[in-house]
Amino acid sequence: MSLPRPLIDSTLSLFSQGYAWLPDRMRRAPGPLVRARLLGKHTVALRGPEAVRFLYDERHVRRHRALPGPVKSTLFGHGAVHTLDAEAHRVRKAMFLSLLKSPENVAGLVRHTATAWDEAVPRWADRPRVVLFDEASRVITRAVCRWAGVPLEESEAESVARDLVAMVDGFATLGPRHWRARLARGRREAWLASLVEEVRDGSASAPEGSVVEVVARHRDADGERLDARTAAVEILNVLRPTVAVCWFVAFAAHALHRWPEHRTRLAEEARDGAGHGVGGAYAEAFVHEVRRFYPFAPFIGGQAVADLTWQGEPIPEGALVLLDIHGQDHDAGLWEDPYSFDPRRFLDRPPERDELIPQGGGDPATNHRCPGEDVTVALLMALSTRLSLLEYEVPEQDLRIPLRRIPARPRSGFVIAGVRPSGG
Repeated sequence: MSLPRPLIDSTLSLFSQGYAWLPDRMRRAPGPLVRARLLGKHTVALRGPEAVRFLYDERHVRRHRALPGPVKSTLFGHGAVHTLDAEAHRVRKAMFLSLLKSPENVAGLVRHTATAWDEAVPRWADRPRVVLFDEASRVITRAVCRWAGVPLEESEAESVARDLVAMVDGFATLGPRHWRARLARGRREAWLASLVEEVRDGSASAPEGSVVEVVARHRDADGERLDARTAAVEILNVLRPTVAVCWFVAFAAHALHRWPEHRTRLAEEARDGAGHGVGGAYAEAFVHEVRRFYPFAPFIGGQAVADLTWQGEPIPEGALVLLDIHGQDHDAGLWEDPYSFDPRRFLDRPPERDELIPQGGGDPATNHRCPGEDVTVALLMALSTRLSLLEYEVPEQDLRIPLRRIPARPRSGFVIAGVRPSGG
């Protein structure tokens, strides 16, 4: 396939521009895709619901060869489900779907998280200032470990939460955050591998149907059990993204502070009993808008498995194919007034399957999206509702969200003071 190939590598531009890098190039592109060179590889970038379906079709794009080593060593882990394709991926992903798509399991995790939040709030009331991002990470860590069957002493919660956050915080940088992420992953893989071995030899127990028990007994497409280290990787691939909901909690608090009318409406819904403590229709719309409006994943990618064509444009075999997530979630062709925060856009109708993609899209053959998406929405509904009922002040601080930093978050972590639990 003969086509013009970019000669100048854009990797440094990506690191310097962050979330703006790809949307800016998409705006200036003369055609339906962007061509660039990243990490020395010919790269094309796409956007839109049709692009979501194109990228997730394994006849077009495979993802396991596209993940850079540094991302495997920090975010996902070597040997993770994200590194597999075809039948191996389907069998491994089915394990996650059994754990994370069951309404009963999701409800159980929400209950554990709500309990952990309610236990933490009185402690916040005794402190002059609380960094919500940090506290939310500890609350969710305590909850997801209880739910997953991972023994966790209270004295360990802070260090485990810090490591789980570090794995997310360091995957897209080459500096100290990256090395903290690698060290954190090494510690937690060793910790959980030991737990898996103990469960298998009977020296420790895990509740039936829990994450630890299911992963420990899982057999892959080849009929073999996961080795203990890979099992630890997959347990972390439940714990880590669940704790990453703390990013969205900080964003939700940011939105409630900037636009307090939403805080009022969420609290009214909760007091009316419509949400039964976990959020109702307005809470769900609010959560979808938080996930759309605020920066989370900038893009995802895979590798073209053959010479392809996208809307008349050639894509050579082996090219890196990116899906512009952040740009799509702010595309004026999909969203009216996309840079306004307005949950009402989701009150009349839920988002279309391949339209809102803050955590990526899904397999068009199985109709399954990210297994953790239901968990994210449910947890954030419950915690946003609780935030709306919590009385606190927001002291002077730096609430800017720098888009050069991946993953982005409020600079201050969103500090609250004078916490007073509400009886509402």
